[in-house]
Amino acid sequence: MIKGVNRQVVEITQTKCEYFEKVLFFIKPEYAATSEGTLRERASLIADSAGIPPASKLKRQKLLSALKLCAAALAGAGVSAAISLLL
Repeated sequence: MIKGVNRQVVEITQTKCEYFEKVLFFIKPEYAATSEGTLRERASLIADSAGIPPASKLKRQKLLSALKLCAAALAGAGVSAAISLLL
């Protein structure tokens, strides 16, 4: 939720990055009088330069996902083994 009475926002919906659908830029009050074209141009440059996350973050996310999947599989196997021993 955005708290504030009067904020100027530039929304970029056509990003060149496959990871982001849209980007919101909140304009500083001292630059509110700047033309909309200039603000949009500058916002587009920044959004286009965002790029993809570093490879190290992507690898870490994949590793964490794999570890979570393995932990869930082991937990399921443990529950199944415990139930089969009780029956």
